[in-house]
Amino acid sequence: MKKNKNQSNIDFRFMSFLFKIRDRFHPPLEKIRKANIKKGDLVLDYGCGPGSYTIAAAAEIKPNGTIFAADIHPLALKTVRKKAEKMDYKNIETIQTDCDTGLNDKSIDAVICFDVLHHLPNKNDILKEFHRVLKPNSILSFDDHHMKEEEIIEFITSEGLFKLAEKKDKQYNFIKI
Repeated sequence: MKKNKNQSNIDFRFMSFLFKIRDRFHPPLEKIRKANIKKGDLVLDYGCGPGSYTIAAAAEIKPNGTIFAADIHPLALKTVRKKAEKMDYKNIETIQTDCDTGLNDKSIDAVICFDVLHHLPNKNDILKEFHRVLKPNSILSFDDHHMKEEEIIEFITSEGLFKLAEKKDKQYNFIKI
């Protein structure tokens, strides 16, 4: 596993601060609901950062669902664990990774990947990992404001692993094929 060479702890803390401001104007639960996540689902939040979407999803899928918060940065996972403990959420597990999640094949109901893929050098490998862990006909919910709509659709569908199911505002739900 590679160590995060791109983002220092100071940068991560600053980003987390900015996300708190963002979350006031754009509540994470809105994106979670657009991803069609439901009670009892097993969800992968890839590139979870400080856990805004992880915590919102954990509330939506409880009591029987589980969310796997995956990030390369150890401070991200520590932050998510603290938030989960503070809110007494027992349905959050953290995974430190730069690609391979270690999750079982076809075990996940939904992957959420919000505003992270543009940072990553191994995008194609990550898409293959999403495809591997998702159950048949499951959802990859994607949003990345650093990418244009055409880029997003072309990238996610180009390998024949996913097809666009719906667009909700600037959030795209793809189906595993």
